[in-house]
Amino acid sequence: MGLTTDLQHELLRLSEGCLDSRRTIIDLCCQRLRVMARRMLKSYGHIQRWSDTDDVLQNSLLRLHRALATVQPESVRKFYGLASTQIRRELIDLARSHFGPQGIGTKHDSDAGKASEQVADDFEPESLEEWTAFHEAVEGLPDAEREAFSLTFYDGLNQTEAARVVGCSLATLKRRLLSARLLLQEQLRGGDHD
Repeated sequence: MGLTTDLQHELLRLSEGCLDSRRTIIDLCCQRLRVMARRMLKSYGHIQRWSDTDDVLQNSLLRLHRALATVQPESVRKFYGLASTQIRRELIDLARSHFGPQGIGTKHDSDAGKASEQVADDFEPESLEEWTAFHEAVEGLPDAEREAFSLTFYDGLNQTEAARVVGCSLATLKRRLLSARLLLQEQLRGGDHD
């Protein structure tokens, strides 16, 4: 059987109360989730000094395992949405931990000595705060918009693939992406439309 079929079978077992299915689901999807974690970690540039892909993946898998105890995704699509949410939450927590008021990242220079050669660093803590705010704003999008945005931005699918996964037309997916972008712009800029 293929990954999607195996995963759907395990999700069904999970909904029937099989406790072993949580571990099996994570085993089946570990490599795919590693790719998701790597892509998402890249958008949090400074965190890479303190945590690598496997750190993010491990903590996200623990979160996912706990979430599967209470949430039972009815489809592969909803499972990947749940997994993406857990990775995003882990990255937000890492950003707060490392670059919050007491964070170790605020007390260390991460530029390998390049500061003396540059006038300004593009990745100042404000930039990290903006990325954190961005990812939190994505969490707050309506379900349809968040799913379309996550599949294309975080999971790296093109629009045609994302439309196929969601089960909608390409035009509908494009409308959802446009709506997501407009909502994000409004939320992040405080309603200021430049």
